Amino acid sequence: MSNKQPKIVIILGRSGCGKGTQAKLLIKDFGFNYLSSGDLLRERSNKIDFSGKKLKQVMNKGGLVSTPIMFRIWSEKIEKMKNKIDKKGLIIDGSPRSLPEAKLMNGVFEWYEWSDIKVILLDISEQDAFDRLTKRRICKKCGHLIPWVGYFKKIKECDKCGGELITRFDDKPEAIKARLNFYKKDVEPAIEYYKEQSILNVINGDNSIEEVYQDILKVFKK
Repeated sequence: MSNKQPKIVIILGRSGCGKGTQAKLLIKDFGFNYLSSGDLLRERSNKIDFSGKKLKQVMNKGGLVSTPIMFRIWSEKIEKMKNKIDKKGLIIDGSPRSLPEAKLMNGVFEWYEWSDIKVILLDISEQDAFDRLTKRRICKKCGHLIPWVGYFKKIKECDKCGGELITRFDDKPEAIKARLNFYKKDVEPAIEYYKEQSILNVINGDNSIEEVYQDILKVFKK
């Protein structure tokens, strides 16, 4: 076992809380590898086969992708990234989505002998999450996600490439409500699990992007 442990950072929170935005800031400053469950599912849903079509149907309705399917996709990606993770660590955005997944993930971390794990909860209200999700946009050209916070509310085109801004296909009101209900029913038990392990760090996600990031950096200094 190597003396140097890669840092594993799990970012949790209701949809729209800014997990991806904060992950990008951490990647910029620390060089972390990045793994987004949402991105993995959207990528897999684009494949023209039964699972790809089924994933797209489930996601369009805001439904739950079963734990065995989600974990298979996730663990296969982890295996491919293992050497990179050992060198620069990993940010996990949007997983685990349930208590069983949290326990399965812990088993993966133990298998790869990773023990430096920090769990960060970006805490926002259900209403705030709904408002952010129904109003956020994504660049049609480059895929850059534009959050509905601060000055981003005023921009009319992508601040990265100037592309057209559109609503993401899975950000429909009915799908959002289903995701928020899922969070309460399934994700919150996983959060309680991490709290019991004393590795949960709760951060006020209602603050500005910059203030939230500074609070995350304080967690790293503990």
